[in-house]
Amino acid sequence: MSAELISILVLVVVFVIATTRSINMGALAFAAAFGVGELVADLDTDKIFAGFPGDLFVVLVGVTYLFAIARANGTTDWLVHASIRLVRGRVVLIPWVMFVLTGALTAIGAVSPAAVAIVAPIALSFAARYQISPLLMGAMVVHGAQGGGFSPISIYGTIVNGIVEREKLPGNEIALFLASLVVNLVIAGVVFVLFGGLKLRNDGAVAETAPVSASASSSVSASAVPAGAGAEAKGAPEAREVDLEKDREEDPEEDRSEEREDDTTRLNPARMATLAALVALVVAVLAFDLDAGLTSITLAVLLSTCWPEDSRNAVGQIAWPTVLLICGVLTYVGVLDEMGTIDWAGEGVSDIGVPLLSAVLLCYIGALVSAFASSVGIMGALIPLAVPFLAQGEIGAVGMVAALAVSATVVDVSPFSTNGALVLAAAPGVDRERFFRQLMMYGGIVVAVVPAVVWLALVVPDWG
Repeated sequence: MSAELISILVLVVVFVIATTRSINMGALAFAAAFGVGELVADLDTDKIFAGFPGDLFVVLVGVTYLFAIARANGTTDWLVHASIRLVRGRVVLIPWVMFVLTGALTAIGAVSPAAVAIVAPIALSFAARYQISPLLMGAMVVHGAQGGGFSPISIYGTIVNGIVEREKLPGNEIALFLASLVVNLVIAGVVFVLFGGLKLRNDGAVAETAPVSASASSSVSASAVPAGAGAEAKGAPEAREVDLEKDREEDPEEDRSEEREDDTTRLNPARMATLAALVALVVAVLAFDLDAGLTSITLAVLLSTCWPEDSRNAVGQIAWPTVLLICGVLTYVGVLDEMGTIDWAGEGVSDIGVPLLSAVLLCYIGALVSAFASSVGIMGALIPLAVPFLAQGEIGAVGMVAALAVSATVVDVSPFSTNGALVLAAAPGVDRERFFRQLMMYGGIVVAVVPAVVWLALVVPDWG
């Protein structure tokens, strides 16, 4: 058995173990990089670490650090309630508010599971109160998160654009962002029509505060176990209400002071500064081409210096599991590159003889595996594997990269993925077994249909 084939089989084993044993795939990938690099490819330590993505590490840490501060000081809560007030009691608009909100959160740098963890408990509580299909609301939240997930300053966008740059492929950051946004927007529109969105009546005013406080979901980090995260998001508001009642009896004046302090409908200096920091991040990256990671860390440090009480636990809220996952997978991909596996595999795909068939097969592989494993891990592995195939020039690189990225992320509504599991866990008052089957069926339809559609729309016309 060739060394190249062994390294690919080890990658498959990493995906299987990560999926079935709930072990961080990045940690497994680091171990695989060490084992394959030392024992199979006879690489020294310097060559094994050559693929470690130091720039992406800084981006992941910096952006999630800044967003953790925004969550801790209530800025994200304020954004949620400000968005809800915009509907002015029109229930039919609530699903779209949730779509836009999660899209905005991921577009400015939130990790997709973190955005879903913040918004899903509120969205699903609205669904229960106003008889909106939980599948409709959950799908709107997840597709919203993925719709904004490939902006130039987002986690997903930075990862994919970084891989494209590293592999010296033609890239287009705006095309990637728009491809994901349009695909998820179209899917959201179809789901909205099919699952009763048009039948929602505007017969009641929506309260400015959600039945489940956004602050309750802030304890749900991207590293949390999905089922447990849902339980916390569901149970925390009730406990908070009881505690507030008890505090009122003991010290009414102190309680009123705390309520004013925690009022998520008002802007205080810390929230205004955080909003300014988020705007500054967008301007710095888009207008001045500054590094998103270093800019984010700088802004986070400034906020921490001014309001240390809000940022005391922010470092712990950095999406360390995601950082470990990305760095581990890309380090292993670097080992594959060093030993020639990527060229070998790319030539194997090209040997099929029909470039368009090879392209659609890669899209389906990305969608199917991502429905059960990490989307970012799949993107980190598939795009480099497609480099030799794309180097032949018969398939447009921009369209193919966008198709792979969309195929690998649009399926995150599956209950086996983190986002889908968070939606399942956060839904109050539902038959969870039935809701699980609905999510699984819907995820299966997405896996079966979307890769072919994005292949027809982005690859066949030969974009880029």
